[in-house]
Amino acid sequence: MRRPTRDDQRRSSGECRSVSGTRIPEATVARLPVYLRALNSMSESGTTTCSSLELATAAGVNSAKLRKDLSHLGSYGTRGVGYDVEYLRYQISREIGLTQDWPVVVVGIGNLGHALANYSGFSSRGFRTVALLDADTARHGDVVAGIEIRGFDELEAVVAEHGVGIGVIATPAVAAQDVADRMVAVGIRSILNFAPTILSLPEGVDVRRVDLSSELQILAYHEQRKSSAPATVAEVVADLGQPVGGVR
Repeated sequence: MRRPTRDDQRRSSGECRSVSGTRIPEATVARLPVYLRALNSMSESGTTTCSSLELATAAGVNSAKLRKDLSHLGSYGTRGVGYDVEYLRYQISREIGLTQDWPVVVVGIGNLGHALANYSGFSSRGFRTVALLDADTARHGDVVAGIEIRGFDELEAVVAEHGVGIGVIATPAVAAQDVADRMVAVGIRSILNFAPTILSLPEGVDVRRVDLSSELQILAYHEQRKSSAPATVAEVVADLGQPVGGVR
């Protein structure tokens, strides 16, 4: 059996390293894109500097958490002045790998795959879709977002040609595990999974799962809680089968 490395230990403890070698908690890594989105909005509106409170409010977190998160990256703020928006944008982009181009392959070009292929947010954030693959031969040759749909059996050639490191799975759940296994076999080590299923993959492969139906169910739960009027004491007692005045 392979002995765990220090990198394995960091992953198991929920930590990764910054580009400067500093350990960063996974929870902080998950919030960095949120800070970057807020900074992008500020930049687009002409804001050049911002305080930690302003950035935290725009990102939907408290300022103490934001300052702690950014401290893992380095010291980018100036006391009494705040953060230089453009400089902090660059530093966060560099930290999460957005200062380079990332070729991406999308597998499963049904309705969701079409939507992902047409999503302009990928290209604007440094992710370049280089291939759309599908096992359905009836779809081969169709063009989506300027890219011709090819057969899934061309995955290895696509990865070799473009140096793909990120794969997106938009297939039905029943096909997702086989697709993921094939991706790993051809060298893809980062997978974004939209299929409503849990993937079982070897150590060293990073998987992010986006389950739209689960997110809607969570919203339904909260909506139900908001729309339900609080029960009175009498109603609670009545539900328990007891008269308000005492025990039967």
